[in-house]
Amino acid sequence: MKNLAMLAAMAAASVAFADMKIGTVDMIMLVRNHSSYEPNKKLLNDTEKDYAKKVDRMKADLDDVQEEGKKLSEQLRNPMLAPAAKAKLEKELLDVQNKFLSGQQAIRSEMARSQQDLQGLETRLLKATTEDLHRRIDAFAEKEGYDLVVDVAAAPFAKKSLDVTPEILKAMGVDPATAKGAKDSSDEGK
Repeated sequence: MKNLAMLAAMAAASVAFADMKIGTVDMIMLVRNHSSYEPNKKLLNDTEKDYAKKVDRMKADLDDVQEEGKKLSEQLRNPMLAPAAKAKLEKELLDVQNKFLSGQQAIRSEMARSQQDLQGLETRLLKATTEDLHRRIDAFAEKEGYDLVVDVAAAPFAKKSLDVTPEILKAMGVDPATAKGAKDSSDEGK
């Protein structure tokens, strides 16, 4: 009796799915061909370069501190130094060493903060792009009568005939034949 009920439920589900219009999209291709992709990529690269310049300036300052420490160490090796002068140089050297250690810590902190900021920026930019793509996919699905459109990456298998990526690209003003990533997968191994 349970098996019969299960078969009936499965049959009803297959009939319901048979009436559904389903499509798949390649979200990666859509993101790479979105109008914001290149400007976002440039913004991320420029921001990363700005952070790198800041860290480089900090490293240059730290190199100056290190040179100062070397000079003080050389002066301390002078056997003709009076005890008071030697004590003064030792204190200055200790201050320089502390300044050097603080500088190293500041560089590590700046690098970590920069990386976090870059990741946050990338996340915000990608979110804005995917939200726009979702609106476009929703509008396409509504207009064309699709019940379900899923990212092809989320499906272990999907027939090529279900792919509506070219139609979405056209709606974005992108020629599917020249779209980034449009290379036929059968050509990839050549």
